[in-house]
Amino acid sequence: MEHKTGIEDHYVIKNNKKLRMGYTTGSCAAGASKAAAYMLLTGQEIHSVSLVTPKGIELRLKLHDVCIQENQVSCAVRKDGGDDPDATNGILIYATVSKNDQKDIVIDGGKGVGRVTKPGLEQPVGSAAINRVPRMMIRRGVEEICERTGYQGGISVVISIPEGEKIAGKTFNPRLGIVGGISVLGTSGIVEPMSEAALIRSIQVEMNMLTAAGAQYLLITPGNYGQAFVREHMALDLDRAMKCSNFVGETIDMAVADGVKGILFVAHIGKFVKVAGGIMNTHSRYADSRAELMASFAIRAGATLEQAKAILDTLTTEEAVTLMEQYGIKDTAMKQIVDRIIYYLDHRAYGKLELGLVLFSNEHGLLGKTDNVDEMIKKLYVAE
Repeated sequence: MEHKTGIEDHYVIKNNKKLRMGYTTGSCAAGASKAAAYMLLTGQEIHSVSLVTPKGIELRLKLHDVCIQENQVSCAVRKDGGDDPDATNGILIYATVSKNDQKDIVIDGGKGVGRVTKPGLEQPVGSAAINRVPRMMIRRGVEEICERTGYQGGISVVISIPEGEKIAGKTFNPRLGIVGGISVLGTSGIVEPMSEAALIRSIQVEMNMLTAAGAQYLLITPGNYGQAFVREHMALDLDRAMKCSNFVGETIDMAVADGVKGILFVAHIGKFVKVAGGIMNTHSRYADSRAELMASFAIRAGATLEQAKAILDTLTTEEAVTLMEQYGIKDTAMKQIVDRIIYYLDHRAYGKLELGLVLFSNEHGLLGKTDNVDEMIKKLYVAE
């Protein structure tokens, strides 16, 4: 009979598709810890464990590789990310539990769990990369078992992930200064497929790391195109660069809240022409309007009605830029686009950030930039 975890009937709807939820590495670690504590303190082997997640969903997690020894017990729970594309899906998260003399619950990471080497992350330097909510879940699960069994001594919990070191290369961890493995994560205990909240949290983590390292000015690109342009045409060190994906507005908000002094954006016209229309989430499902915006700026730059109609019929911004060049209005239009982007970025920041912009296309190269770019570059790399 197939084991039911309790997550089977939980879904989210994204882009008219029904996507199955899963549970986090933090839930796996907490479930394995609770089960191992029960077997250690009762001497009874079990094959599954119940766990109520912070989201309120109760899971019943199947146990793997149960090993009961005289002084310690270990077992594992298999990660289920649902329909979320996740490098950790299907891996085993282990907990090894033993008694200690400290009369407290001590949580640490073993093989495959990363170690924090840089300030600015949720855990201090030197600690295992097991985040606050998973630590809380582990502690509560073990405390529950101690209360049920009447045990008043200390418990040591070591979380390990045998595949963690191999998987870490596919995550942000090396960039964030987490070495030796992956992080144990999750704020709700449940994985929501394609979660924007999770993406925004990852942006916040990276920004926190950069500011904790002393960065007061940031180099930000929406994605890989921007970083490739910086590397090939601006010859800048990307150590203080980060990606904002489609979340331009949220990134500005975070920077203001974190006390950042300024941001230099390096962005492809296909993403950032939307910002020239005040669109702060550049994903196509929220808004497109690229052709409409390009046509409107072409008119401002002197395009005829027929030329504007031709730009309206383009499918890509690269094609629109080519037409602008043919019409002799490219430079004028790009100057206006750059100015308008800065206007909306500054409006979002309430004037609290110094803002610069380099706008480019893959086919045409540099399209435009603010007058302060050289000054901003100096500030990026001056030691604070």
